[in-house]
Amino acid sequence: MPRNPTDRHHGRVAVFGWFVLSLVFLDELLAMAAFGVWGWQASPHWLLVWLLPLLAMTAWFLFASPKAGYGGPVVRPVVKVLVFGLASLALWAAGHSGWAVGLLVFSVVVNGLALLPAVRALPEQAGQQ
Repeated sequence: MPRNPTDRHHGRVAVFGWFVLSLVFLDELLAMAAFGVWGWQASPHWLLVWLLPLLAMTAWFLFASPKAGYGGPVVRPVVKVLVFGLASLALWAAGHSGWAVGLLVFSVVVNGLALLPAVRALPEQAGQQ
């Protein structure tokens, strides 16, 4: 018996959505690495290379993550813009202007795609199963 075409469509949307969410996670890791790159360029690099990513991770955990205790409809997007913007600025300041622009463009695109209703609904649907 052939499958329903809408089932196939929903399956493709789910695959696309989880791919986008994976790219969002990669983007978060890249942002933390960018802070480490800038920390290595600054003085004292032995302190900043791990302290800056740790501070960014703490801000993300508290304000921007999906289950952030202090996040909200205004705070969460503001912190996300700050973290990704500062990460791109950190790469620029470290002399990696091409990577800075690439990270910024990548961040805008994947986080924009993550706002699509079908993508936003995936984690909630997975939690209900």
